[in-house]
Amino acid sequence: MGASETGGVFNELIDELRALEQRILSGPNTPLDDQSLLEGYKWIFSILAVGLDAYVWADPGRPRFVDIVGPYRKWGGDNADAFYQYAPIDPARTYRVRGRKGDAVYFSLSVYGGPRDGRYSDRIVGTINDRTLDVASDGTFELILSPERHEGAWLKLEPDAVCAITRDYVVDPAHGRRVEWHIEAVDPPTTWRDDDADLAARFRATLTWIREQAQLVPLGFGEPNAVAEPYGVPTTTYGWAAADAAYAMGSFDLGPDEALVIKGRSPECAFWNLCLWNQFLHTYNYDYERVTINGGQVEYEVDGSWTIVVAGRDPGHANWISTAGHPRGLLWFRWFHPAATPDRPTTEVVTL
Repeated sequence: MGASETGGVFNELIDELRALEQRILSGPNTPLDDQSLLEGYKWIFSILAVGLDAYVWADPGRPRFVDIVGPYRKWGGDNADAFYQYAPIDPARTYRVRGRKGDAVYFSLSVYGGPRDGRYSDRIVGTINDRTLDVASDGTFELILSPERHEGAWLKLEPDAVCAITRDYVVDPAHGRRVEWHIEAVDPPTTWRDDDADLAARFRATLTWIREQAQLVPLGFGEPNAVAEPYGVPTTTYGWAAADAAYAMGSFDLGPDEALVIKGRSPECAFWNLCLWNQFLHTYNYDYERVTINGGQVEYEVDGSWTIVVAGRDPGHANWISTAGHPRGLLWFRWFHPAATPDRPTTEVVTL
């Protein structure tokens, strides 16, 4: 007998991808500018790839950490300075996680809870970061994820735990060493056999994932050339936000001879950056132009404040970030381990 249930869901998935094209052509917050429309086509396959990794290939019995964000997987708020990895979790199992710090100035592992049918997580079960872990002199560390208490670094798995996501931030990501993450189940299953009903459920979760991600974008821009008030992340959240961070969103809308001057001051923190995003919440191509900037790259004023200039061409400022041919876009600030919630940055449009 053929895999009829899987085949049916597979065809639904193919139809959904076709429907997504219409969303980027004529859906909410369209029409898109030429660059963003082309990026929208790539976004469709980015969320498909993540859905397949997170639901079709993922195995909580013998999990692996896999990259879900990067230069070739832009979605959900990526940035040039970070590496994100995903592993599925069975809340009844015990897992050992080992790692090596590398050059990361901040790293964490967060376990998220909620539905396991492709819908986004709705809460943070727990987070362990570089400040709460015992990191050895050679940069290695180890922790346990389990429903029962363990000695040493331990994160309790609640019954709704569905996945673990790692974050590591490097000031010079092009040359710095990222964190090495490894996960293993303490008592894994001995065999695996594909099953039609199980694989159909996995493809259906991927289909749900794609539909839910598509409801979030393309975003509108809100107030142009402004940054909103920064905020911290509560434990109850939507998606995969970090629990030990503060964020702020804004947007730019500039003519070819205009620049947005952003001024602010960052509190003491482990890491902060500003990224430019399109309406699909992904960065522009940072292999060619600086479209993000972090606290280790910024040139500060004498009083410790900073000025960042957003423009389509180089204005001769040390902290220039390029719009990369986009007339409009989103601004996204993040601060990890901030000593206080940052003050709202100020903005001004000037003529180049």
